[in-house]
Amino acid sequence: MPRKTDARARAIATAQRLFRIQGYTATGLNQIIEESGSPKGSFYFHFPRGKAQLAEEAIDHYVASRIAVLRSISANTAGDAVKFVHQIFSAFAAEMVASDFQYGCLMQNLANELPALDAELTKRVARGFVDSTEIVAEHFRGCGFASARASSAAAALVAAVEGARTIARLERTPAIFEALADVSVRGWAAPKADQGSGSARRRGS
Repeated sequence: MPRKTDARARAIATAQRLFRIQGYTATGLNQIIEESGSPKGSFYFHFPRGKAQLAEEAIDHYVASRIAVLRSISANTAGDAVKFVHQIFSAFAAEMVASDFQYGCLMQNLANELPALDAELTKRVARGFVDSTEIVAEHFRGCGFASARASSAAAALVAAVEGARTIARLERTPAIFEALADVSVRGWAAPKADQGSGSARRRGS
């Protein structure tokens, strides 16, 4: 049995994993409690509002982890839009392979079940996409992209990653991530003059 001090963290980690594999509606509290090894009394002590409260915290942890990954990649590819894009697709492809193609995006899975979510969960999912997309836009701005282009390129990249997860799970291969990285580099992440700024061409190459 886990120590009482571990019960909360184990419940959040278990909920996050199950939501990514099977979604929100299909995941019951009994399954979370059983698989996390948390005593039932301890679970309700930490999450008095039950599944909804646990989902809120699972989303927060997931978004924080996602942002940390994006910030790390951004720091490693400062000023280089092309490398940034390739490393993002490579990182998410590696995660899919490591999970044996079981993991979807927690936010995407919950977004697909909006009728089952309360207002707070819906707000958290939406905010998670906004905050993580802004990290991508911030990197593109640092590469010399104009603000509008940085925002549209970031939105396109996030949408491409989410779609790639779905296809990779179905096909059980990360090939779609490589294909999208190549297409994006030739398209919206490619070096180009940006509202008269020559720095975009130099930095994005």
